[in-house]
Amino acid sequence: MTRSLRVIGSDRPVDVLLALREALGGGGPAVVSRDPAAVRTSGQEWPEADATVSQNVALVIETSGSTGSPKRVALSTDALLASAAASASAMGGQGQWLLALPAHYVAGAQVLVRSIAAQTEPLLYGPGHFDPRTFTDLAAQLTDDLRFVSLVPVQLSRLLTAAEGGAHDVARVLRRFDGILVGGQAVTESVRERAAAIGARVIGTYGSSETAGGCVYDGQPIGATIVREVDGGLEIAGPTLAEGYLRDPARTALAFHESDGQRWYRTGDIGRVDEEGRVTVLGRADSVIISGGEKVLLGAVEQTVRSLDGFDHAVVVAADDVEWGQVPVVVTEPSSQTASVGPTQATDAALAAVRDFVAGRIGRAAAPARILVVPSLPMLSSGKPDRVAIARLVVSAVERDGGA
Repeated sequence: MTRSLRVIGSDRPVDVLLALREALGGGGPAVVSRDPAAVRTSGQEWPEADATVSQNVALVIETSGSTGSPKRVALSTDALLASAAASASAMGGQGQWLLALPAHYVAGAQVLVRSIAAQTEPLLYGPGHFDPRTFTDLAAQLTDDLRFVSLVPVQLSRLLTAAEGGAHDVARVLRRFDGILVGGQAVTESVRERAAAIGARVIGTYGSSETAGGCVYDGQPIGATIVREVDGGLEIAGPTLAEGYLRDPARTALAFHESDGQRWYRTGDIGRVDEEGRVTVLGRADSVIISGGEKVLLGAVEQTVRSLDGFDHAVVVAADDVEWGQVPVVVTEPSSQTASVGPTQATDAALAAVRDFVAGRIGRAAAPARILVVPSLPMLSSGKPDRVAIARLVVSAVERDGGA
């Protein structure tokens, strides 16, 4: 049994919602919510007019992430609803959601799925630049006893900045949410502290399109999710796993495998799982560099740098170095700590302070070789840093200045 595919631009979230209702009910085509501004990676149109998927597939997420080639992740009705049920259980029940993320990303699509499962009407932010005032006005219209939203860190940070700047209504609506899910990247301790200071309940999530969205909340697997550590890498099992990648059996076989009576997804992330099952994500396996003969996890460097005031959204990428092989480079926007520096690199004093801080916590080899200050960090439409574009900025700076 197969079903057809329906492509809908994510700038039409109402249409995506209606189509998902039909798909989850079994009577409609599988939904492909597509970024209307996305640049095609090939001249080949997809899906073809007669393209079909397995009957159990309800949603296809197209993603290239911040690195790598495009993927089309096939998610079944069972996986999507299992994820929604696990989320509701972890947050204290079903409720009304505000959609503030693009529906072509799994976190945005899952807001719609959770709303359908809860039989509540979501409020839809719609396309366009994220604005704390627009968000606050929309959030004030939520009427259910339980209210939820899913954000990326940069959105939460902008809301907190507005609240701290005297916008008391922003603080009020943030407090009124029974859960603010924040994913896409790790939530820094400073952001958590700022949220706690105004009484907002922030929950850091970990997951991907392949796990139907967040399946670990604040380090704890939710629902029937199991996370294990294999040779330093994280693998996930449970009812929320995707069917695989459409028309890509080779990639599917690399990412998903059977072991110990379970189907597992190799996340590509490095991390730890302690004796109580708590998950700590250290970074991408492909973000490990060798600097001076030592392994350095760029994700760990990034988390450490972000714990410093003024570096909440800093991104760390690798740069080639004649002496050390590769070195970490911090890329950040101007702040109170970097406002006095030039347009491309921080002062020697600022760099020395960051280097000493990082070296004292995770080792001298992890100390950044440079701090590159840019007017604004390139971002994906999901709100995640565009690491490919950021790496290009670093390459250009290194070539211009003659070494990292």
